[in-house]
Amino acid sequence: MSKSNLEPKLGQVVEVSGVHRWEVYRRLQDLEIACWCDLGQPLQVQIDNAVEATQLGSVLRQFTAPRQELVGLLENSWLAS
Repeated sequence: MSKSNLEPKLGQVVEVSGVHRWEVYRRLQDLEIACWCDLGQPLQVQIDNAVEATQLGSVLRQFTAPRQELVGLLENSWLAS
């Protein structure tokens, strides 16, 4: 997945391919973000506002970022609170 896919723009349909697309799909459904995925096709996500763009970026990062990067983000969050 390219870095540009991690930076969605408003009003855009973003395609997510790869092994995590169904996990991403289920999480986005939980967040009530419009998305659809046909068998053998990339996941498509409709981004309509900044909150959805942020949530999508977070979900994608959860499944694609190296573990150490996620640990660092969590540690920074703890320090900031």
